[in-house]
Amino acid sequence: MAVDKRATVTWQGDLTSGTGTIDEVGSGAFAGLPVTWAARTGDQAELTSPEELLAAAHAACFSMAFSSRLGKNETPPDRLSVTATVTFVPGTGVTTSALVVVADVPGIEVSTFRELAEDAKLNCPLSQALSGNVEVTLEASLASS
Repeated sequence: MAVDKRATVTWQGDLTSGTGTIDEVGSGAFAGLPVTWAARTGDQAELTSPEELLAAAHAACFSMAFSSRLGKNETPPDRLSVTATVTFVPGTGVTTSALVVVADVPGIEVSTFRELAEDAKLNCPLSQALSGNVEVTLEASLASS
């Protein structure tokens, strides 16, 4: 069964001096987030950007995919701490999404941990959506290592 997710944005003005607002998302989880070109290029760090939202989505997607694989391996994680850093180059676009995971997974062999992490990186739906367009990297480590 397909599931649709929705967000509504209003933009006023030209690209460099205009402003936008993420008015709402279908879940109601957030609304009223201001966005600007300056936020995308680093000049307004206090505002969000499409790339920051993509980073949050990619980190969440990878977390779920990795947790699923660990569970199927009968080594569910006690904790996964995932950071995604998305790089935006003006005039080029999004070039990379770098995933870093530090995990507490009792009873897992390091080689199995890395194999499952790599599989989750390749197969989470957002990694697949980025595939062929954006370089996705992964640094995975166990908290006890």
